[in-house]
Amino acid sequence: MSFAEVPEEAITNAETARRIFESLQQRAAEAGVTLRTPPPEPTTCCGRGCNGCVWEGYFSAAAYWREDAETALHAASDTATSVRRSVSR
Repeated sequence: MSFAEVPEEAITNAETARRIFESLQQRAAEAGVTLRTPPPEPTTCCGRGCNGCVWEGYFSAAAYWREDAETALHAASDTATSVRRSVSR
């Protein structure tokens, strides 16, 4: 799976977060990369649209997890490319 297959959209709802988590976890499994566990969805939202809602914190944590996962996958890809180059010489 290529990086282009991971949605580049902003994480603004739980469904998008789940889709991105699943896509990146699948890529990591295929590449043999271990990722940390994605943040859990909040369970304490009161639904009143509070300033500083628990969902805002979740979306920020999800975006950070995504960055961390993409960095790990890029590093693994770079390492694999370097090894292939070394072996082919």
